[in-house]
Amino acid sequence: MSEVKYKIVEHDGGWAYKLGDVFSETFPTHEAAIRAAERAAAEQRLPGPSETIEYEDERGKWHTERAEGTDRPQTDVVD
Repeated sequence: MSEVKYKIVEHDGGWAYKLGDVFSETFPTHEAAIRAAERAAAEQRLPGPSETIEYEDERGKWHTERAEGTDRPQTDVVD
């Protein structure tokens, strides 16, 4: 099982949560950013339907595989 960590950071004059190199929208308070990150983390844990997905890797090769809807990551919010 993979693990996803949302990090709370100062961003663009306010606060945001960050996953990897991607920032959320900016929130006016630290607490608002935490609440938004907790909602996003909870949504990541919800099971969904299994689907066939296609994606391109960093070398430009395309892959097709089955993504099981019950294979959800562990999530956490770090401050």
